[in-house]
Amino acid sequence: MKKILTFLPFLLLGLSIQAQNIIRITDNDLQGNTTYNWTANNVYQLDGFVFLEEGGILNIEAGTFIQGIESPSTSDNASALIIARGAKINALGTADAPIVFTAEVDDINDPIDLTGNDRGFWGGLIILGYGQLANTTPETRVEGIPDGEARALFGGDNDADNSGILQYVSIRHGGAELSPGNEINGLTLGAVGNGTIIENIEVIANQDDGIEFFGGAVDLKYAAVSFCGDDHYDWDLGWRGNGQFWLALTGDDEGDNGGELDGAKPDDGAPASNPTIYNATFIGAGCGASAKNATGVLFRDGSAGMIANSIFTEYVFGVEVEDRASGTDSRQKMEAGELVLSNNVWWNFCNGNELNAGGDGLIRATNDAEDANAQFLIDHLTANNNVIQNPQLTIARVDNGTFNPLGEGLTTTDAAHIDNYPSDAFFTPVCFMGAFGQGTVWLQKWTALATYGILDPTLTFGVPTATADCSAITTSIAEIEIQAKGYALTQNSPNPTTTTTQIGFTLATKKNISLTIFDYTGKEITRLIDNAAYPAGLNTIELDVTDLANGIYFYTLSNEAIVLTKQLVVLK
Repeated sequence: MKKILTFLPFLLLGLSIQAQNIIRITDNDLQGNTTYNWTANNVYQLDGFVFLEEGGILNIEAGTFIQGIESPSTSDNASALIIARGAKINALGTADAPIVFTAEVDDINDPIDLTGNDRGFWGGLIILGYGQLANTTPETRVEGIPDGEARALFGGDNDADNSGILQYVSIRHGGAELSPGNEINGLTLGAVGNGTIIENIEVIANQDDGIEFFGGAVDLKYAAVSFCGDDHYDWDLGWRGNGQFWLALTGDDEGDNGGELDGAKPDDGAPASNPTIYNATFIGAGCGASAKNATGVLFRDGSAGMIANSIFTEYVFGVEVEDRASGTDSRQKMEAGELVLSNNVWWNFCNGNELNAGGDGLIRATNDAEDANAQFLIDHLTANNNVIQNPQLTIARVDNGTFNPLGEGLTTTDAAHIDNYPSDAFFTPVCFMGAFGQGTVWLQKWTALATYGILDPTLTFGVPTATADCSAITTSIAEIEIQAKGYALTQNSPNPTTTTTQIGFTLATKKNISLTIFDYTGKEITRLIDNAAYPAGLNTIELDVTDLANGIYFYTLSNEAIVLTKQLVVLK
């Protein structure tokens, strides 16, 4: 290792950083089957493509800075850290002492010398694993790395593969162009398995995509991607992980889709992308911006998946679901119930805010669409309780300290209801839409959005806590008054439902009640309970929907003093 001794006393993020040594790291400095410890009293500079090879372990201490050299001394076109298959990175930052990957030109004594418009000064962080791919071959080479580099291969048959831990890591000003149109993502996850832990991750001002998944099943929680030159989130080649609490914030000068979401290569390949995402807030560049700013989410190439309880705003279009005249497309996945957009908020799109694919609509139809009016998508958004509603965010893209992504919190008093969370320990059930709620913002303290002066400094740091029962948040004054008397009707689970679903209701005292199912027009379909006595407390009943057609229904709990109604969606 080449050491250049220097003295860098500074105060950053409210912490005294005691970085005294700049240590140059080349590819020869990291080997396989060896453990390395990078500590916060050093600044590590990546010189060219640096691979941690199979069996190697890299432990990075909280508060450590890693810089990528813009013009490497090697023959490589950029500097990047690549964690090869079978190696592990353990980057354990904290909210008070994040681990920062940034450019050599970023003066770490000065937290505001670079901005969200400063992109492409180095490569990025690349993690490769042995997870499954939906690709023409079971393994492939990561984009951005020259041909013939065996250490750049990813893919295999182990979706539980473990590449380590990333926590409170900020990746800044990367995405160097290797050749025209060929850049490196801020964070590349190639076939990474769900034995890997990735949470509290920021990518800011990357010239290419922010975070891109290529296959595998890794999960991602608490992610902020802002001011990227291309798409903010991208998945492809069969990613099948979970995500929750994601932010995308597009700059007004560059940036394309909030999410470019691809399924497989070829399009009918397996296992196609099928992730589950809850609580995203995707904010485009706004109308009149020079950024391309195409769509909030674009589903292509047979991608399936679930996005729920999320907010999309400020793009030219809100959504496109690829619809081709032949072959496999994402429309087929949606019509089969494998692609679901549920209980999301859509607002302020440059093309228009109406639920159509016309001149004033938020939907972009595929150029050669079989359904040129995207009626399949209109029907789906309607049936799955998507709403066009102002989330009342305070959006800012400059360092004036006014960006506030909390908005009104969008609880069920604002939108019809919160979609039920999967029974997976990864998810934190909360009663708000979007990535932020409960009066706290998990971006505070550790992100560049905070230190660059973009985020409102008065916002309180905190992570969401689980809320046991969102049905306690009701949708009208009348329901609030009824609930105060000890009566409640809970949201059925699961919803949407395909076969059976559970409905719960609470009574203050033993009462005769009726529970009735209506269709969308108000026509009575069936009575599950017909003026029968039920005891005080929580009661549950199972509804079999196998004889019901796909669509929106309502169920009403009633007697002489109670009328409570919830929406039921049948999607087979």
